Amino acid sequence: MIDVKNLTKYYGDYPAVRDVTFHVPKGQIVGFLGPNGAGKSTTMRILAGYLAATSGSATIDGIDVFWDPVGVRRRIGYMPESCPLYADMRVREYLHFRAGIKGLHGAPRRQRIDYVLKRCWLTDVDRQLIGTLSRGYRQRVGLADALLANPSVLILDEPTAGLDPAQIRETRKLIRELGQEHTLILSTHILPEVEMTCNRVIIIHEGRVAESGMLNELEAQASGGSVLEVLADGKIDLKPLKQSTQVVHVESDAAGPRTRLRIHTTSVDEFTPELNKIAAAQGWVLREVTPRKQTLEELFVRITQGTAAPGKPARAASPSPAPAKVKARR
Repeated sequence: MIDVKNLTKYYGDYPAVRDVTFHVPKGQIVGFLGPNGAGKSTTMRILAGYLAATSGSATIDGIDVFWDPVGVRRRIGYMPESCPLYADMRVREYLHFRAGIKGLHGAPRRQRIDYVLKRCWLTDVDRQLIGTLSRGYRQRVGLADALLANPSVLILDEPTAGLDPAQIRETRKLIRELGQEHTLILSTHILPEVEMTCNRVIIIHEGRVAESGMLNELEAQASGGSVLEVLADGKIDLKPLKQSTQVVHVESDAAGPRTRLRIHTTSVDEFTPELNKIAAAQGWVLREVTPRKQTLEELFVRITQGTAAPGKPARAASPSPAPAKVKARR
């Protein structure tokens, strides 16, 4: 349904998006996850036809985003992070105007407007001026606008930004319901948002796709690596631990005469006997040794901080290619 290959976008010399490639099958809810400034919104705007890419290709429902942007816009509903709404129009009036632009007229337009007003919890404010609405209500108007033409693909950029906890909960429920009828791609930097709504995840960091896959696959990958939390007395030298083939990463925090260690290992069961041998050889006194599984949140943090997930080698950062020079038109 959505096919992106080697997508790159430069702002001057700055690479906002670099060689991004991913595929979204029909009928899936995909979370585009990454920290602020990772390139999520830029990618969304390119897919929606609002920005031109420097290089690469993108198709939605088989239509090329760059060669036929109008055709793509007929098949998508796009809600940007900050919805550009007409503040001096009433909610129903605005949706009536937008439906006409999207080719809806007569009874179908009225029916569709009533549907999206109810779906997005706007019925009680349908005659209120948009300029008097809170940010959360304006987000709902933007979502209603995206749903008006019943598009096959929905692109939602930070759909719960500015909503209160109750509204966030209802929006997540709505997104799950919409996933039964539409293909959705939504961007966020909030991990619970993805865990509660999506079945596929794309993690983007510094303009690149750092990881992608089904949500259950990434959760299995996260829990596949294990962590030993150790509280020890003595002069702690991390070198013997780092030399072990079963240790991926070690973090230490000294607190007085004791040191707390977080040892990321490929296997707790296999490494624990080795830890005891290292402690005996170094003269450490192990006060606590607590095994625990790594969470998906920890995996995300490790990816975005540039360290490898347990059991995986670190990704080498490749140098950014210089943007191609464009000859000025005469």
